[in-house]
Amino acid sequence: MQVVYRRCCGLDVHKDFITACVLVFNDRGEKEVRRKEFGTWWKELQRLKLWLYASKVTHVGMESTGVYWKPIWNVLRGHFQLVLANPYYVKNIPSDKTDPKDAAWIGDLLAHGLIRGSFVPPPEVEQWRDLTRYRVKLVGEYNRVHNRIHKVLEDANLKLDTVASDILGITGRDIVHSIIQGEDRPEWLADKARSRLRGKRDQLRLVLRGQITEHHRYLLRELMDDLERVEAKRIRIEVEIERRLLPQQALIERLVTIPGVEVVTAWTLLAELGTDMSVFPDADHAASWAGLVPGNHESGGKRHNTRTRKGNRWLRRALCQSAWAVTHKKNCYLTALFYRRARSHGIKKAIVAVAHHILIIAYHLLRDGGVYEEKGGDFFDRLNPQRTTKRLSQRLEKLGYDVILKPRAEAALQPPLPKRPRGRPRKASSMQVADNAPAT
Repeated sequence: MQVVYRRCCGLDVHKDFITACVLVFNDRGEKEVRRKEFGTWWKELQRLKLWLYASKVTHVGMESTGVYWKPIWNVLRGHFQLVLANPYYVKNIPSDKTDPKDAAWIGDLLAHGLIRGSFVPPPEVEQWRDLTRYRVKLVGEYNRVHNRIHKVLEDANLKLDTVASDILGITGRDIVHSIIQGEDRPEWLADKARSRLRGKRDQLRLVLRGQITEHHRYLLRELMDDLERVEAKRIRIEVEIERRLLPQQALIERLVTIPGVEVVTAWTLLAELGTDMSVFPDADHAASWAGLVPGNHESGGKRHNTRTRKGNRWLRRALCQSAWAVTHKKNCYLTALFYRRARSHGIKKAIVAVAHHILIIAYHLLRDGGVYEEKGGDFFDRLNPQRTTKRLSQRLEKLGYDVILKPRAEAALQPPLPKRPRGRPRKASSMQVADNAPAT
C-alpha cells in the first residue's frame, strides 16, 4: 500500500496520559517506529511538541475522545497538520489491544491516507459554539424550573394553567409573587390579571381557590429565585452572542429570510457550520454531517435500515425546531413539502426532510450569497397541472359531483413549471436563492 506521509505520528489520548507513536518511512518503504508516553498537563504537552519537532513529524492523528483531545489539539494547532478521527472509523482489531498498539494503528492509517478527518472549526467559531450550546442548557434549565413551579401550583390545587396559557407570564408571575408574600384570597389574586386576562377574572377566581400552605410558599420562593437567576444568565449570554456575532450581521440577515429560521437558529447555524463552507465538499456532505440524511444499509438487493445516522445533535435540534415552525406557515414551499412527505412517510420523517432542506438552503446562502426566494405553497401543484387537475377531479367525483372544468383565459396563458428529470434528484433541487443577489 502506498505511503502518503513519510513522517507522521499517531496519538492514543487518555485523561491523564498520551501514548505517541512516530512512524518514519525511508525510500525503500522500511518503517521505523518510535514510541513515547507523555502526561496531559501543559509542561508535558510542550515536551510532546518538541519531541515531534525533533522527529521531523509533518502530520499528527488522534481520536476524538470526549473533551480530552482538545488540549492536545490546541497546543499542536499551527505547528503540524492535525487530523481528528472519528473513533468509529479507526477501530483496531479487538484482540491483543494495548495503548502503544492503538497509537501505532492510528499512525499507520494516517501514513497511508486512510483516515477521514473530522471537521474542527477555527477558535472563533468554537467560542460561538460554547456560547450557543450553553444557552441551550440554560433554556433547558429554565423549562425544568418552570415545570417544578407548575407542579407546586397543582399540589396546592391552583389550576392557573387552565385559564392562562403561560403560568409565568406577567399575570402569572404577579400571582405567584403575591402567593409567596402570603396572599391566598382568590379575589385579590384574580385582580392581578393583566391585558386579555382581565376579562377572565371570574374564571381566575374559580381556579385560584386552593389549599396553600407555608411549605408551598417556601418552594415557590426558592423556585422563583432559581427561575429569575437562570433567566438573567440566559439574557446575558444572548447579549454576549449578539456582540460576538455582530460582524456576521449580514449573514444572519440572509439566513433569517428562510421560513422558520429566527435569529437564534441563525446563531446556531453559524456556530455549528461556521462561515467557510469549503470545509464541506457539497451541501449533501453538510447534511450528512448534521445527521439529516437517511441511512444506507443494503444487502442482497434489499434495503434494511434507513434511520438517520448520528450527527451534530445541536444543529439537528435547531433545524428540526425550525421545521416544526414552518408547518404553521401559509403559502410556503417548505410547508407544502412537509405535508407532501407526511402523507406518504409520516410526520417524523417529514420533519427531518424539511430540516434537511433548510440546511441545504442555508449552506448555499452562506456559500454563494443571495437571499431566499419563495417558490410558493402551490409549487408541487404547478409541477404537473394536468395530474393535479385529474386528482382533484376524481376526489370530487367520488363525493358524488359531476365535474366540468373550464380554464380561465389568464390561467391558460401561464406555462407549467419545467418537469424535473427522472432518476437521481439533482443536488440542491430545493435551493431557492436569487441569482442576481450580491454576495458578501
